[in-house]
Amino acid sequence: MFDTPVDTWYLTIGVALASLAFFGVATELPSHAPPDASGAADTVDALAASDTSGTAEHPISADRVLLGPFRIALRGDGGTTRATFRHGPVAPVSDGSKLQEVLRGADPSQVFVTQAAFRGEVAESRSREATWESADDRIIVRNVTWRGLHVTLVGA
Repeated sequence: MFDTPVDTWYLTIGVALASLAFFGVATELPSHAPPDASGAADTVDALAASDTSGTAEHPISADRVLLGPFRIALRGDGGTTRATFRHGPVAPVSDGSKLQEVLRGADPSQVFVTQAAFRGEVAESRSREATWESADDRIIVRNVTWRGLHVTLVGA
């Protein structure tokens, strides 16, 4: 009556294997939430839809950002998310470009000699192949109007 059943060792091994499987699944779950690409796209759209000049920032929790004229993608510890802009095209700004100075608050007339040079830089930024770049802790969006040319600049 108090003897150990013969199949107890099978049960012990089965429970041990099930516990090991649950532990494996638990350690593979992401420890961070994925970055919020749709929230960043909504911030861009809100400013791009406006006819007035202005600047906005959206905090992000991503290590890398991919900006294109019609989309944004964010990559972080929690995975990669993508979103499309409803109001585009925007001008993605690369680090070290003249457009970055304008994005950070400089007047376009102080950075570019002519409006044609500004227009050319915007066209080049829109046609450039999007590449993953390192991200700061925010996305910066700026609407600029210079002599009738209305542009939305986006950078990280």
